[in-house]
Amino acid sequence: MTRAEKRAASGLAAIFGLRMLGMFLILPVFALYAEHLPGGTSHTLVGLTLGMYGLTQALLMIPYGMASDRIGRKKVIIFGLILFAAGSFIAATASDIYWTIAGRAVQGAGAISAAITALLADLTREEHRTKAMAMIGSTIGLTFAVSLVAGPALNRLMGVPGIFALTGVLALAAIWVVKVWVPDPESSHFHADAQANPARLKDVLQNGQLLRLDFGIFALHAAQMAMFVVVPVALKNSGLAADHHWAVYLPVLLGSFVLIVPAIIYGETRGKMKPVFVGAVALMLLAQLGMALGIDRFWGIVGALFFYFVAFNLLEASLPSLISKLAPASAKGTAMGVYNTAQALGLFFGGAVGGWLAQHFGFHAVFMFSVGLMAIWLLASLSMTPPPAIKTRMFRVGTMPADRAALLKAQLAGVAGVVEVAVLAEEGVAMLKVSLQGWDETAARLLLEAVGA
Repeated sequence: MTRAEKRAASGLAAIFGLRMLGMFLILPVFALYAEHLPGGTSHTLVGLTLGMYGLTQALLMIPYGMASDRIGRKKVIIFGLILFAAGSFIAATASDIYWTIAGRAVQGAGAISAAITALLADLTREEHRTKAMAMIGSTIGLTFAVSLVAGPALNRLMGVPGIFALTGVLALAAIWVVKVWVPDPESSHFHADAQANPARLKDVLQNGQLLRLDFGIFALHAAQMAMFVVVPVALKNSGLAADHHWAVYLPVLLGSFVLIVPAIIYGETRGKMKPVFVGAVALMLLAQLGMALGIDRFWGIVGALFFYFVAFNLLEASLPSLISKLAPASAKGTAMGVYNTAQALGLFFGGAVGGWLAQHFGFHAVFMFSVGLMAIWLLASLSMTPPPAIKTRMFRVGTMPADRAALLKAQLAGVAGVVEVAVLAEEGVAMLKVSLQGWDETAARLLLEAVGA
């Protein structure tokens, strides 16, 4: 990657991480803070507050991406950051739970993830785009881990209103990053690998393999949000002061990372991602069952949390890769758009339903709800097609007539190791899915050079 590409990727990853901070930092502390807000003793409203961010994000994510094609990436991103900051300040100054819900809704309305992804595609060459996207993905995972530890510490220093205000200030600072640090693209155009195309939605929504994964990310984040309606309160009831909750989250997170790295390496290098993936879903089911049985005991909560984070981090890291491998090469961006929307809807559904169950049926019911989601996912994943041992390669070929693109597609399909080809004539890009073993990159490059000549 060039210096400009690294600068663009790092700046946009930082902005993406900031938005995740706005969602994650309050997870380990909000349920306890809400007890002191008018209306906050209702678990239903607490769950709705946590999940509302996901609802407005799901509704606006793809429209924002489409708007960025017409009026410019940076304009949409800056507008979204202003909304995010406004929502943060509304939540920070909220006098009751209802104003907090409104603030979270406005926060989520700053749904700029699709616009950020599109801008990243504008600013990176095809052969380096996967690396740049990986920087954003790793930032999200790191942000979640840091938030669970930092949330209780920040709560002690400034309280939940202070955390909301801090994320608002950081959102305004991110506008400077967009204006000054992130380069301006030479041109903005549609990228099939990074953006959702409404014309391809039908193909994606009729793909049973992708729908399994979309349900999976929905269920995974529904269970996550439902859990945080209950776990902070349960830890406090077990005798652990809120300021010390980080002492539970930190070791279980670190321990989970130690286990998931070899599991992912084994699955990817040995072509065993399906058994690793199905095993992680089964472990998540057991973790939720363990939480249902042990929610009244401190060590029961800690043990269930450890297995929960092992499964969660493994699944969170695996799902985007599986989407990329199973989606049609020319509809990868559309598949990711549906996936991200399902994730955001899961956040809302889990918060709303988890809060309602906690209010009316108790904490155990929240986790039995999650057990049900995981059982459905486990059954669906058992019939999943084993993901192929492939990777995606992209090459700039220049715009060309449709007949010439069709000829090039046929020629590339004959190269050793090529599994799937899409030549996007208007974008001037060839997208190839190739085998990890036996892929003749030299032959493909010679063919592409001949086309360019």
